Amino acid sequence: MNGAPDHTVGAATAAEDPVSRELQQERIYGTFPLLKSERTWSGWDFTWVNTALAIATWAFLVGGSTALLVGFADGVAAMIIGNAIGLCFMVLASVPASQRYGSEQYTLLRGAFGVVGVGLIVFTIILVTEMGWSSLLAVMAGRATSQVAGTLVGAEFDQYGPLVTIGGLVAIGIAWFVLSRGPVTIGKFNKFVAPGLAIITVVMMIVLVATTSWDTLRDASPLAPFDDPTLNFMVAVEFNVGVGVSWYPVMGSLARMTKSRRAAVWPAFGALFFATLIAQAVGMAAALTIGDSDPTYWMVPLGGPILGVAVLAFIGFANITSMSSIVYSTILAIRQSAGHALRRVPWKALTAAFFVLPAIMTFFPQFMYEQFMVFVSFSGAFLTAICGVALADYFVLRRQHIDLRELHLGGHGRLYAYTGGVNWAGIVAVIAGAAFYVWLYNPVTLETAPAFSVITAALPAALVAGLIYLLIFRVAYASRHPAR
Repeated sequence: MNGAPDHTVGAATAAEDPVSRELQQERIYGTFPLLKSERTWSGWDFTWVNTALAIATWAFLVGGSTALLVGFADGVAAMIIGNAIGLCFMVLASVPASQRYGSEQYTLLRGAFGVVGVGLIVFTIILVTEMGWSSLLAVMAGRATSQVAGTLVGAEFDQYGPLVTIGGLVAIGIAWFVLSRGPVTIGKFNKFVAPGLAIITVVMMIVLVATTSWDTLRDASPLAPFDDPTLNFMVAVEFNVGVGVSWYPVMGSLARMTKSRRAAVWPAFGALFFATLIAQAVGMAAALTIGDSDPTYWMVPLGGPILGVAVLAFIGFANITSMSSIVYSTILAIRQSAGHALRRVPWKALTAAFFVLPAIMTFFPQFMYEQFMVFVSFSGAFLTAICGVALADYFVLRRQHIDLRELHLGGHGRLYAYTGGVNWAGIVAVIAGAAFYVWLYNPVTLETAPAFSVITAALPAALVAGLIYLLIFRVAYASRHPAR
């Protein structure tokens, strides 16, 4: 078996053996770990998946948000530092364990949070975060649709008008169809989408420089900075750390499809880092010279109707594949967290239910754009703390050893059973880490503690969460010996 949902694996055997077929479907759409023979993605496959994720149009919006605070040179530095920090501990917290055991990361978190505790995390932090990203991707696909339609008919549509909503709803419908075909289909699409996005991003940078000038870009002032240059730079760094950490909810579930640790870890970090950086640089350049980072606004006027329409159509489709990858991992998390409640709900019905809120949010496109920076930073506060707990649990407490049988027994086993199904060490640590983040840097009010200008917020918050987790676990569960 190779785990492919489009029936490429032992079709005859599966057809004759309903038990084998059910086990195969449970591995793909449920919580069973993948066997080594079922892990189909090479390092290049995973690189293309991550590249397609990174160059969705939200990456351009990240660059534009960075331009609010710093100029081009400082912005590039902030993006390099921020993404490197965020991706480093995000990848370590999600990829190695999922690849080694072939299991999606939320089942692996049962040791850190307990079966019920994982559900609390998934149905609050993870669900809200991934619905937010899916909503944004749908709105941006709708903006691309509106701009393409306006060019084709020779009209100018409102950038937040009804056509954006219609385009977003169509994008959600297509994403649901791709998602219903499973992870192998997503991977096949990304083999074509990712190289095209990389080429298009370079083309957009060339168009920007050619139509403005390098000197104009280099000398452009930030759009809405604070009075303190150091604070501007540190907030820009922190924002980009949040962007790097934002991949946590999906990365482990995708990494389990890879054939080896080398095929998982380096493509996860490298593809996300370089592809994100290139796309963000384009968005920042556009914001500084044109006043808008979203290529759905400026690509047609600068690139011309033929090139501009082609680019926007391709970017719109890339958003769809990104949505599919995001929602696949999230639905796996929801399924394993809900226990028996959702086990018999068909995959297509469950994924359709997830898209209800993103579909509603397409009716409020302006709100999604205006609250983007707050959303990234605030969700980053909680995801950072979760990463800190995951790192402490897997690398320090359990020394990279997990008993899969006990893990799937959950509350009925010995190693990962907690009173009420909750490991309060993990829950308290996440709350404390997020609170420490907000004390250092409040994304809503933009207030910062003096220490923020030296240590930022995300990495210290992850460390605090990890240390608190280890301390409480050692005290509350002193009789346990999780590492063997």
